[in-house]
Amino acid sequence: MKHEKSCGAVVYRINNDKMEFLILKHINGGHWGFPKGHVENDETEHETALREVFEESGLNVKIMGDFRYTMEYSPKEGVIKEVVFFVAKAEDGKVNYQIEEIEDYQWLQYEEALKAVSYDNTRELLKSAYKFIKER
Repeated sequence: MKHEKSCGAVVYRINNDKMEFLILKHINGGHWGFPKGHVENDETEHETALREVFEESGLNVKIMGDFRYTMEYSPKEGVIKEVVFFVAKAEDGKVNYQIEEIEDYQWLQYEEALKAVSYDNTRELLKSAYKFIKER
C-alpha cells in the first residue's frame, strides 16, 4: 500500500463584514474543494499548506491558531492519502489561480460554500473550520 500526504487550508476572508470561503474547482476530477497539495522534501505541514495555497490561488495567507483537521481516503487502488488542513485568513481576495490545476474559483459565504463543495468529507471539514473561526 502506497501512502501519500498532502496539506492545505480552508481559506477565508472578511468582505463587507461577511465571512467568505475560497473554493476551487480542480481540473483533475472537476470537484470543488480547498487548496491542497503534496508535501515536498523536508517541508513542515504549515509550509506545505502555505505554498500550496499560494501556488493554486496566488494568495498570501496567514494560518490561524491551532486548527488541524486530517482526512484519509483512497484516490486510487493501492493508495492511501492523508490530507491535513489548516484554517488560513486572506487579507485580500485577489485570486490568480494556477491554470494547470484549477479551472475556476468562488468566494462564498458559509451556507453557499457548504452546498458548493463536492464531497461529504469536505463539508465536514468546512463545518469544523467554520466553528473554529466563529469561536475565536
